[in-house]
Amino acid sequence: MAAITCRFVRPDKLLYEGTVKSLVLQTPTGELGVWPGHAPEICALGDGVVRLHPVDPAEGEERRVVISGGYAEISGNVVIILADHAREVNDIEPDVVRETREKAFDAKKGLDPDDHRRAYYDNKIKWCNLLLKTAGVTAEATPQE
Repeated sequence: MAAITCRFVRPDKLLYEGTVKSLVLQTPTGELGVWPGHAPEICALGDGVVRLHPVDPAEGEERRVVISGGYAEISGNVVIILADHAREVNDIEPDVVRETREKAFDAKKGLDPDDHRRAYYDNKIKWCNLLLKTAGVTAEATPQE
């Protein structure tokens, strides 16, 4: 059986390395399915869930990773995923995410409207919202700015 070697990297660590039967990438324009023999390609990653289908049944049926941004390179039967943000769906702790989100709102509120650091907090809030949505948790009311 043909398989794909997959390396999934985020800025601070290697998130996954192994063989998969197939995977589904999340791009800005939708999903991109990858099977053995896929044409070489480099694509941008969007916001959503990447689904990995491991060859080894001991790894489970499907591994789901929520991502936001980055790139993927498909070359032969190797896929390298370089995600700006990535977290395994079963590793999301909604209470911690909500607390992080609230701290980001508070920090942003204390900045001048033209302060470039506001973009950092906007991205952090967006990431927290995506995590909560993926975990199936509704984000509590957004604080007023």
